[in-house]
Amino acid sequence: MNKLMKYGAMGAILLLPILTFAATVPVPTIEGGGGWSMATLVDILKSVSRFLIIVSVIIAVIMIIVGGIMWMLARDNEDMAGKARKTVVNGIIGAAIVLAVGVILQTIQLVISRGFFNAQ
Repeated sequence: MNKLMKYGAMGAILLLPILTFAATVPVPTIEGGGGWSMATLVDILKSVSRFLIIVSVIIAVIMIIVGGIMWMLARDNEDMAGKARKTVVNGIIGAAIVLAVGVILQTIQLVISRGFFNAQ
């Protein structure tokens, strides 16, 4: 243990000048970089939200279809029919949540772009 502490302390002392040199190196600047405008932010929000909503609705519809197929294949098996019913209900609830999130995101987008409060 003493040997480890001795070599660790020596290594830290040897690395100290490198760490202090790193503090004196100038930070390079990126040429041509500018901030994002509000229009760019709104466009990114629109694109990402549309993509996620479309993918989520597709997944919800697939879950509803899978639940329907499970329900048809259940026949007289009550356990399997219960699982299928639960899958269909969860798919419908998921689709409703996704559509509600879509409405919320569109409202946020309109507030950010100041189109929500314009009377025009």
